[in-house]
Amino acid sequence: MRRSNKTHLMATRGLDLILHGAQVKLCDKLKGVRKPYKEVIDVFQGDLHGAGMKPLTFVRQVLAACVYPPLINSNNLPLDVRQRAQKELGRCVGGSVGSYSAAAGIPEIVHSISEFIKRRDGGIPSHPENIYISPGSQWSISNILNVLVNREASPRTGVLIPVPCYNITVLSITQLGAVTVPYYLSEEQAWALQVEELQRALESAKGVCSPVALYVINPGNPAGYVQSQKSVQEVIRFAWEKRLFLLVDELYQDCVYGENCEFVSYKRTLSEMGPPFSGTVELASFHSVSKGFLGECGLRAGYVELVNLDPAVMKHIHTIFSKDSCAPVLGQIALDLMTDPPKPGDPSYPLYKQEIEHIRAVLVHNVKRVHEVINSLPGFSCPPFEGGLFAFPRLNLTPKAVQKAKELGLQPDTFYCTRLLEEGGVFTSPGWEYGQKEGTYHIRFCIAAPQDIMEELLRRLSSFHMTFMKDFS
Repeated sequence: MRRSNKTHLMATRGLDLILHGAQVKLCDKLKGVRKPYKEVIDVFQGDLHGAGMKPLTFVRQVLAACVYPPLINSNNLPLDVRQRAQKELGRCVGGSVGSYSAAAGIPEIVHSISEFIKRRDGGIPSHPENIYISPGSQWSISNILNVLVNREASPRTGVLIPVPCYNITVLSITQLGAVTVPYYLSEEQAWALQVEELQRALESAKGVCSPVALYVINPGNPAGYVQSQKSVQEVIRFAWEKRLFLLVDELYQDCVYGENCEFVSYKRTLSEMGPPFSGTVELASFHSVSKGFLGECGLRAGYVELVNLDPAVMKHIHTIFSKDSCAPVLGQIALDLMTDPPKPGDPSYPLYKQEIEHIRAVLVHNVKRVHEVINSLPGFSCPPFEGGLFAFPRLNLTPKAVQKAKELGLQPDTFYCTRLLEEGGVFTSPGWEYGQKEGTYHIRFCIAAPQDIMEELLRRLSSFHMTFMKDFS
């Protein structure tokens, strides 16, 4: 019962804070109280469009023509957009996005994803039969976990998870009846993943559960680290030695901006390591249209590629992925546009390239500014972050602030985030939801907002923080 209540609390906290903020503004309006802001800056989620970034023109034009085919005959859209829409509709049953597709996804789009992975990984083969399209990456992760977790096992199934970690994945694990085994990323070393810590976590599970899988997020969410190839190799060796299934969340693979940083996929590294690793380590890699430069969170489409799984297990996975018909067809088309975008020489290419470079430039600018401002504030610290869409700075609260939070029955960083929402009009999330070492506090916020919005956010945060620290000094 306790775990169920906690799950419910974590799942509804964001809504509670939104409603709380709305209630505060309504009460203040009725009382005639003026706030120092006109509207809330919502950076709670990794939602590019929700944070104010504009959708990619090519993607929306193709989707528009797929939803309303008469646009294909209109000269208002570029020729390559109309040709692409016609091609996408030709793959749909009945020529309509309103039809079902195959359970694993539209076959031509699955093939397109396999070609994208092959290009990304320097020519290493990717087989369409090992790829499943789903209604978002979390749906895929939950399905693979469902295969790995034995609900009847004693001791219970365990999954090693990073701390901090994306909280929805943690909920998926616990709801299946498995045990989360935390391994702590090193904040002092820019949230590095250390194999020694993996070993410690595995030892801690003895007598508690039987670990079967290791969950990795690269680039990190919310910590923003990017693993080096050496780090990836070390994790693969560890998984091989301990016979652990690798669950690799690679959603932010396009969002890398740290100096001398480069995204290297687990699959590529595994293949290049050769035997015995390349043919034995079981791996599931996840990606999505929600993250990266597309930012199409509402279209709900992602994919998982599976490596080295037994054919009998693959057959079982196919059954699980078939039970809910198929992923949204518009989302599948967005996946195709992400993995096979306009090419040099196409009419849409110059604008597409310009928009991608603009988003990248905004992210690079925001990373620099957030790091500068956060580290200039007393009681805040933030190691360099190299990838992803979030900042996760450490909040060094005073004993007086911690005591006040306890009196209110709140976690200290929840107390801070609630006050920041009410008084500063900035909607962030507290670090405890993602896991943190005891006695430390953090906040998480999305950095993928236009520069003017990010500057206003930092101005509000700075002003609020200085007042808060003074009030609770």
